[in-house]
Amino acid sequence: MDLTRSDFPPGFLFGTATSAYQIEGHAAGGAGPCHWDSFAATPGNVAGAADGRIACDHYHRFDEDLDLVAAGGFDLYRFSTSWARVMPDGETVNEDGLDFYDRLVDAILARDLRPALTLYHWELPSALADRGGWANRETAERFAGFAALMGSRLGDRVWSWATINEPWCVSWLSHFDGHHAPGLRDIRATARAMHHVSLAHGLGLAALRAHGAGNLGVVLNFEPARPESDRAEDIAAADRHDATYNRFFVQAMTRGSYPETALDGLERHLPDRWQADMATIAAPLDWLGVNYYTIRRITAAAGPWPAWRTAPPRGQVTDMGWEIAPEALTAVLTWLAREYTGTLPLLITENGMAAPDALRGGAVRDDDRTAYICAHLNAVREAIAGGVPLSGYVVWSLLDNYEWAFGYFKRFGLVHVGFESLQRTPKASYHALASMLKGHAP
Repeated sequence: MDLTRSDFPPGFLFGTATSAYQIEGHAAGGAGPCHWDSFAATPGNVAGAADGRIACDHYHRFDEDLDLVAAGGFDLYRFSTSWARVMPDGETVNEDGLDFYDRLVDAILARDLRPALTLYHWELPSALADRGGWANRETAERFAGFAALMGSRLGDRVWSWATINEPWCVSWLSHFDGHHAPGLRDIRATARAMHHVSLAHGLGLAALRAHGAGNLGVVLNFEPARPESDRAEDIAAADRHDATYNRFFVQAMTRGSYPETALDGLERHLPDRWQADMATIAAPLDWLGVNYYTIRRITAAAGPWPAWRTAPPRGQVTDMGWEIAPEALTAVLTWLAREYTGTLPLLITENGMAAPDALRGGAVRDDDRTAYICAHLNAVREAIAGGVPLSGYVVWSLLDNYEWAFGYFKRFGLVHVGFESLQRTPKASYHALASMLKGHAP
């Protein structure tokens, strides 16, 4: 790592991130069933038929994990709350769940770290899934109640709040592609989920503000669409992908409208009178979170809308098969500031890579991950030099964890987790970042 803190503006923040279902252990502390439990229990959905029942057992080991964050020299810790832990049926409060997040936030603060809380990172209580989940407007309304509860309980101590993590994954990936819970392939459910997740964000912002929480944002994922060729049909297909993936949510949340290119395929499936919700969805933000990992190469395909398919990546890829393209991060940040967010602070809330890490002799040499992070930090520097108001960079993830449909087979962590022993071992990338953040050579 040939960078130091001095290569970034004063006050620029560095952090690392996790999410509740991926690390906590969903069987602990009175958490209710969530739709990821049932999705994972369905044969063929998750590699190794794995679930988050134990995960990394962070519920019992959070002190050890937070010590790793502090020892790494990070400024903030991004984590999420489990709706199904706090409200097992989506409505009724579980005091043990609230108490856990009380203890967690206090432990973060005790280590001089900033708690960056994301309310929803994908574990929908099964009781709400039974009533239609995100395809049902009621879920957005129930989410506002969850936000109000968390804001009133933790609003005096949490540094930043994000309503939803990656609305595209919550809606399109889960309801159109079927790769995540609830595993649907239904365009009507997709359109309604996309709208209701957006509405939940707006209602959640209002509820948080009403209960004294501040520094409010949302976390969106971006994956630039590159046409596979200069053919007009490939360019049009890439634009359709870009409209549904990259522009749909940010345009709704900053301009109060959906892209016309996306509405060409989705509008007839949206809920009645959806336009009346757009002012709520576009409530002012204090910051915008940017998750970036890769680009997507798109080519036209036969068949109904959206009539695209993904073309193979080019060049070096991660263990997920994702093309490594750090220069696209600079482009994404520049585009966001120019087209949508202006002077609104941006925070990179996730960036990292899966690698085929192996523990040998008590250590993990993940030089590929260190190189990936360094390349993307240099892309961040270019964006800042170009005038993008970027306030920080958060690495995904602190720990190897439950990687959703990939089970425990993909490792993104700065810290290796032995999923049998649950032993934590910081990797070479962790040590390289710690040296950078503390200002001395590795």
